[in-house]
Amino acid sequence: MDASDLLRNSLLQLSKQERIRDVIEKAPVSRAVVKRFVPGAERSDVVTAASELAASGRLSTIDYLGEDCLDLARAQATRDAYLSLLEGLRDQGLTENGTVEVSLKLSALGQALPDDGRKLALEHAREICELAKAAGTTVTLDMEDHTTTDYTLEALGELRADFPFVGAVVQAYLHRTEADCRDLATAGSRVRLCKGAYKEPESVAFQAGADVDKSYVRCLKVLMQGEGYPMVASHDPRLVEIAGALAGQAGRDPKSFEYQMLYGIRPDEQKRIADRGDQLRVYIPYGEEWYGYLMRRMAEKPANVMFFLRGVATKG
Repeated sequence: MDASDLLRNSLLQLSKQERIRDVIEKAPVSRAVVKRFVPGAERSDVVTAASELAASGRLSTIDYLGEDCLDLARAQATRDAYLSLLEGLRDQGLTENGTVEVSLKLSALGQALPDDGRKLALEHAREICELAKAAGTTVTLDMEDHTTTDYTLEALGELRADFPFVGAVVQAYLHRTEADCRDLATAGSRVRLCKGAYKEPESVAFQAGADVDKSYVRCLKVLMQGEGYPMVASHDPRLVEIAGALAGQAGRDPKSFEYQMLYGIRPDEQKRIADRGDQLRVYIPYGEEWYGYLMRRMAEKPANVMFFLRGVATKG
């Protein structure tokens, strides 16, 4: 394991440390630095960000931050936040033809609540999908740690029976993902391939970055050769280039797949891809629960740590 892998694992551990979280969240400079990655806590903040991206030719998907919810009222509040968000996006004309869609974490909608948590999360997701359908846009189910993968894919199947536009996320660092891609690469499906951003045991996930990259390429080949709609979530120039080459080999139209990048990461490259005629969707998070998200972004690309530290030093 090299230094970057060690740093990544350390950051993933920090994402769960409440005391460290408290220190960072209370630091007066943190919010200013975080704003590069999270446009704000309010619906108006993210609608404005999505509008600006749309004006530049970029698509977007919006995540209301929060996961591992163990409180019914909070799960209901998350559902309501998504419903309000979709209404706001629709009123601004941003949902037409899927220009702006939403990404959901089932754990944020209550799946871990005792007794009927899974049923409740699925019901909340259905309500969101109903409004998304009426607004003319789509929904993607975010993937979380490996213990939830089977349930998330099960929920995906149930939702797609009524809402075939619902997309899935798969994570290249899991050993199982190449097989999952084969199952999912069917006509009408939408599949976002990312590397993965949770701390996972060696028994289920590749640990070295090079092994994750190799798995990513294997999964890309399956998706590009399949009948579905691949969503290539990566900032790695090599993987972006490989994705384009594989799409060309498969004879894909530029509108039959898309690239995805995170809000605040490589914005010039995002614009370049969109300007050349390919589809580029930006993943935009918003809300108060930004700490875990930030730590995972740092873990995905350790260079982001230096950006954060430079920002803290400058603001300090």
